[in-house]
Amino acid sequence: MPVIQQEQLARWRLILGAESQSDFGGMGAAPLSQEELLLDSALAAIYGGPEESFGPAGQGGGRGPSAPHIAKWLGDLRSLFDPEMVAVVQNDAIARKGLKQLLLEPELLEGLEPDLNMASTLLMLKDQIPKKSKEAARSFIRKLVEQINRLLEEDMRRAVTAALNRRAHAPLPSAAAIDFPYTIRRNLHNYRPELGTIVPERVWFFDRSSRTNRWHVILDIDQSGSMGPSVFYSSVMACILASMAAVRTHVVAFDTQIMDLTPLCVDPVDLLFGFQMGGGTDIAKSIAYCQGLVEEPAKTIFFLISDLEEGGNRAALLRRLEELKHAGVTVVVLLAIADGGKPYYDAQTAQRIAGINIPCFACAPDRLPELLERVLKGQDLAAFAARDSGKSSPPNSGR
Repeated sequence: MPVIQQEQLARWRLILGAESQSDFGGMGAAPLSQEELLLDSALAAIYGGPEESFGPAGQGGGRGPSAPHIAKWLGDLRSLFDPEMVAVVQNDAIARKGLKQLLLEPELLEGLEPDLNMASTLLMLKDQIPKKSKEAARSFIRKLVEQINRLLEEDMRRAVTAALNRRAHAPLPSAAAIDFPYTIRRNLHNYRPELGTIVPERVWFFDRSSRTNRWHVILDIDQSGSMGPSVFYSSVMACILASMAAVRTHVVAFDTQIMDLTPLCVDPVDLLFGFQMGGGTDIAKSIAYCQGLVEEPAKTIFFLISDLEEGGNRAALLRRLEELKHAGVTVVVLLAIADGGKPYYDAQTAQRIAGINIPCFACAPDRLPELLERVLKGQDLAAFAARDSGKSSPPNSGR
């Protein structure tokens, strides 16, 4: 039988499962290879039976295999599929086999590929995670944080530097404030071969005043249960900004209560575990708290990150946003995103916010640095919002 036909038969055999083995044998199909048998076992563990719950090994809480067996086929998946497919199959496994039991075994967490939905669920379940699994849970979330950090950090730092470049250097000489890399770049044409060195015509110094006249960025983040992906991206963004001398950062989390998480901005994992995912929302109450943080309105940027499903007073929400805007604060409302960047939000509230000329739109995670640069430069956000959100954002949402 031709090789291509054998491959097609093997593929169909894997799709249809072990019950079809005798039928394919009658067609002259070759036995599955060792790799195909591993794949068959992993797929059978997920799709081969009814939806069920994994119980602890030796107990009757579920009809699925024990935790060590699950860990084995999770490891098999990682060796047989690319990361994108692994994430798909893992999500299917969680949906079919029981989420809590699967995630509360440390050996299982160690075998999972980083995934926003799983990580969000871990945060929601953090108080139920047994002590033996807590470090594995943190390690799992750190893998995802590192991925997001690689996506954002370099561009975020470059964006802030570009936006504040006009204030980057000062004419007052101070040896401690010399910007050596920039000074060398600007004087490369003054290289003296006979001396083997650069003789600078001018030396550039960092502006010390920038530390006392910094931009203040306030991130007011909805921590209701639907906000998981947005919370992750916002937290990494907050920690990057908090590490930069040119920006002062505040992070506030809210549902019906308010938590100031600013002290946790040193480590994004610590910050994420500071959130209490789930519950209702009182957005107006949180905005009122953030109003009290504003010291220099003209140097303050307020980001409200929410699905706008307000459980409190909607009229007060709009009034508070208008008060911030009229005080001179730059106000931007970022709509919640799901894994993959698809926005979801209360359309009526979003329309009303856009109606008072406050930018209100969803932003793809990889465009957050560009958004921040535009906001710091005071640029109009209409074109940015239209290009990124298009049909998903309210009309006039970028004004």
